[in-house]
Amino acid sequence: MNYIGELISLGVACSWTLAALFSEIGSRHLGVTVMNMWRMLLALLFSMLLMWAFMGAPYPVYAGSEAWLWLLASGVVGYFFGDWCLFNSYLTIGSRFGQLFMTLAPAFTAMFAFAMLGQTLSWHSLLAMGVTMGGIAVAVTDKAGTRSGEPLPLKGVLFGLGAALGQGLGLVLSKIGLDYYIADVPIDVLPSVRGFLPFGSNLIRCVAGLVCFSAFYYMSGVRDARRGRQADKVTLRASLQDRRGLWAMLGAVMTGPFIGVGFSLMAVEYTAAGIASTLMATTPILILLPSRWLFGQPITPRAVLGAIISVVGVSLFFLL
Repeated sequence: MNYIGELISLGVACSWTLAALFSEIGSRHLGVTVMNMWRMLLALLFSMLLMWAFMGAPYPVYAGSEAWLWLLASGVVGYFFGDWCLFNSYLTIGSRFGQLFMTLAPAFTAMFAFAMLGQTLSWHSLLAMGVTMGGIAVAVTDKAGTRSGEPLPLKGVLFGLGAALGQGLGLVLSKIGLDYYIADVPIDVLPSVRGFLPFGSNLIRCVAGLVCFSAFYYMSGVRDARRGRQADKVTLRASLQDRRGLWAMLGAVMTGPFIGVGFSLMAVEYTAAGIASTLMATTPILILLPSRWLFGQPITPRAVLGAIISVVGVSLFFLL
């Protein structure tokens, strides 16, 4: 059988592992809002260059109004709300535990896909999802694997839940927008450009994300000025002096909203949104070893057991 959607989803998981690590480093240097403004701006520019090189125009020329509407909505939900919550979770509980809560994204995706797309999953796909998510949960909920050993703060938990909700709903909205985009392309042109349509869709989502984060940055400055206090955030000008933060941000851009998200949209074109989201959720397993190297988080036997269970769950997608 053809498992191209599933294979793309696993590649996305690897890309998002790197994005999570870069994002935690960058957010600690630049702050969540400034970090995301740079991410959205550069991801938008890269997407425009890619579209210009391969489709002859720096924008999704065939996308109609309905495609734009759904993809802009996806950008607001996924990039602005979801990523704002996710990056704040990195600051409060770290990228490893932030990714723990992203394992709930497949459940949210499946729920919204059922409500909005009418997609259903076979029993073996549901079993594979359950085993994979269970393995991930076992691996990353081990408190012995934290530096402090303390329970996670409620603030970080809420940020994690918001991030999972944003990604789940954002992916379904992207699927709807991409379907409209594909329908807008002339039939004789579609075969030659189909592979680039997900990146055009992501370009539209980046527009929404950039506008929302820029507005949030501006309104935060207005709020601070009205309260008569100095803003406690990194400014855009100051961020240009932080080389490590900028390099981390560039790495997050390439592996996250440019490569990772672009291919995630391609994945849902070839497989059910719930299956794609579940395979993408293996990021918390892949992040265990890099987190050990970069942030000193120990890898315990429970974490290894969770990794094995997760691999078995992923295998079920191919074996059943």
